[in-house]
Amino acid sequence: MAELNGAPVTSEALQALALINYGHFTSMRVQDQQVRGFSHHIDRLANDCQLLFNVSLDRDRVREFVRHAVKGERGAFVVRVTIFDPALELGHPTSSAEPSVLITTRPAMPLPPSPIRVQTVGYRRDLPEVKHVGLLGSIWHRRQVQMHGYDDALFIDNASFVSEGATWNIGFFDGERVIWPNAEVLPGVTMRLLNQVHDNTITAPVNIRDVPVMQAAFATNTTIGVRAISAIDRIKLTDDHPIFETLRKEYEEIPPEQL
Repeated sequence: MAELNGAPVTSEALQALALINYGHFTSMRVQDQQVRGFSHHIDRLANDCQLLFNVSLDRDRVREFVRHAVKGERGAFVVRVTIFDPALELGHPTSSAEPSVLITTRPAMPLPPSPIRVQTVGYRRDLPEVKHVGLLGSIWHRRQVQMHGYDDALFIDNASFVSEGATWNIGFFDGERVIWPNAEVLPGVTMRLLNQVHDNTITAPVNIRDVPVMQAAFATNTTIGVRAISAIDRIKLTDDHPIFETLRKEYEEIPPEQL
């Protein structure tokens, strides 16, 4: 399913998105027409739209487009809302600033997801605070580590401090506290919600040398919830620590918002 500004999308309207690849998005897991943190997703779109297009996004308009696109759909699925300007020109990106709203859906994976093994790579996304559509670097590194037998890529800087995964945040558990890396990352909605409900949570620098003393590590985003990480490079980690079920339970108890 794909709708642009509430109507079926045409291939011509998607040319700018495909060829110029300038825009931003958010993805959310919908369960029976409800989303945890829906208002956070809308805020993200509004903030990123202001930054990339210098335009105020109509939040109510976006909500209506989402409702229209998935009306009557039951069960679990993922909705992606992409904001881009079909009239944007490569040579003069300031010549137009009328962002459109593209709504697409895809199936949702079963929860909880299976554990993953990740490999570290030196990389920092462009504008890491923005969930933008420029995914080349992230997907390139994901592809490379999968060719080496891992499931996904974990980004580190040139001093081996951990930041984020290819399309997810990472958290650690040291036996007492949940630790989110103090780095330039995308502030994920799931991470924000867990911060609100889990006591004894901190943000601090995490170096790859710190990983062996951690009791557990996990990935989070809206489509996977809380996903155990069973290895980082050659460092093995437990994939059945009680912290995973604790975080999942706390997350699931957050009241979802109606679309």
